[in-house]
Amino acid sequence: MGYLNRTTSSGTMPIDGPVGHRVGSTAASDPAWRGAKKYLWLLGSIVPGFVAASWLAVQISGLGVFWWFAPIVTFGIIPVLDHLVGPDADNPPDSVVAKLEDDRFYRWATYLYLPSQYLSLLFACWLWAGGGWLTMTFVDKLGLMATVGIIGGVAINVAHELGHKRPQAEKRLSKLALMQSWYGHFFVEHNRGHHVRVATADDPASSRMGETLYFFIPRSVAGGVRSAWRLESERFARAGQSRWSLRNDVLSAWLASFALFAVLTVWFGAVVVPWLVGQAVISFCLLETVNYMEHYGLQRQKLPNGRYERVRASHSWNSNTVIANLCLFHLQRHSDHHAHPLRRYQALRHTDEAPQFPGGYGTMLLLALLPPLWRRVMDPRVLAHYGGDIRLAGLSPRHEKRLLERYLPTATGAERSCVR
Repeated sequence: MGYLNRTTSSGTMPIDGPVGHRVGSTAASDPAWRGAKKYLWLLGSIVPGFVAASWLAVQISGLGVFWWFAPIVTFGIIPVLDHLVGPDADNPPDSVVAKLEDDRFYRWATYLYLPSQYLSLLFACWLWAGGGWLTMTFVDKLGLMATVGIIGGVAINVAHELGHKRPQAEKRLSKLALMQSWYGHFFVEHNRGHHVRVATADDPASSRMGETLYFFIPRSVAGGVRSAWRLESERFARAGQSRWSLRNDVLSAWLASFALFAVLTVWFGAVVVPWLVGQAVISFCLLETVNYMEHYGLQRQKLPNGRYERVRASHSWNSNTVIANLCLFHLQRHSDHHAHPLRRYQALRHTDEAPQFPGGYGTMLLLALLPPLWRRVMDPRVLAHYGGDIRLAGLSPRHEKRLLERYLPTATGAERSCVR
């Protein structure tokens, strides 16, 4: 199932933008081109419907397992479908990119996520509070919490797409999408922190080779909060103003989340509080797991002047699986996003320079939950990406000695200490 329907293909791969990386299959000018997947992008906006789908499936079947509908789809059905459909590395030709980005249909595909997101949250709160005629067990409520948490995690991805865009309306929608997960500081840290420091030891959201997911998540969460607060504090200090203001994007985001949870608690009762907290934790842990995957072991090298090299496609892991990309608005084409943060998801490109995951995000999320399996699959890929020179990779300080001893068995002590 290709992204493009076209009759010819240029034999020369164009240079894509200022970073100068070669891109995947495109046509320099193709009047026959059309977006074969255009209307399938709506799949992403119906993800919040998982709550209603869970309820309906339980109603029909009487089986409580369907409260776990979102985890089943995310970690079971989508990886299988991606395997069956196969990858898609085609790119829109240069001649249609501007028109493609101006097509408002693709924007509405992301906008529609938000009303569905909060309707599903209201429905879930009603169910947690004992609404309807279904009797939910504790395990049933846990399943619903996981389903709502995954919806909130995908909402962070929608916020990620909207938050990078210039229109103020889209920035406001980005902040709105983050309220459910209590992760409003992501709007500050991701745009002004992560994109500047990505694939360096200074970035809390870039994981290091040898680091487990369970060590990374608390490090990234705490580091992201500190960085966002520092960035906003510095912004107000430059303006000679107090950071204790509602114009502080971190403070206003946290207050908005507090107000949302307070309203839901008054409306449905205190019984919903633990489930709201639980789904928020699942939401941001899902986001941080994706962060863990996207830059694992990748490192920008330092130049002679002490600055880091420019961000390139080689500093992000990519995947071209079709179904996961549709549901995540091309998040898996992460390299092109870092090269062109303002580029809209429908125009993001595959690049040959970017290292590739062996599967889609659903599959890789499962691997990340099992550190020995993750290391067995990913560590050799990191090593191969750097031509066998482990010293070029971003290594966890806690595991640096072990990794060097394993992959540099003949190196001297001085060489082993030279990681960067």
